[in-house]
Amino acid sequence: MQEYKEKILQVCNSVRKNTLMETLDIEYTDVGENFLVARMPVVPKVYQPDGILHGGATVALAESVASAASFVFLDAAKVSVRGIEIAANHVKSIREGYVYATASLLHKGRTTQLWQIRVANEADELISMCKLTTIAIAK
Repeated sequence: MQEYKEKILQVCNSVRKNTLMETLDIEYTDVGENFLVARMPVVPKVYQPDGILHGGATVALAESVASAASFVFLDAAKVSVRGIEIAANHVKSIREGYVYATASLLHKGRTTQLWQIRVANEADELISMCKLTTIAIAK
């Protein structure tokens, strides 16, 4: 199982080059039976003007991890996955450290999927709760 887990993380991290994930330093760190985790450093390039994590950067992290999870948990050889709606509730600010986003599958339909993405700080305090709906389109 550990070897399989490492292979999935290696693949997820290998496709970051020249993407928003690379720009934001998003790194995939853990995967399990029904979840994928990514982290992002909270540094000035992801701040809003008053020096806290920008909600848009948080949403980019959330969509990135849930979209990657779609490819892990759906048959990526047969379908293309696209995000069709994302919503976020930001409940706590953060100025430094890392935020960790955990994408969990709430609904796995043949066409649409619903993901919950919990974004927390290093002390596991909730920063944002996001929801992403994806659509699987036959290739």
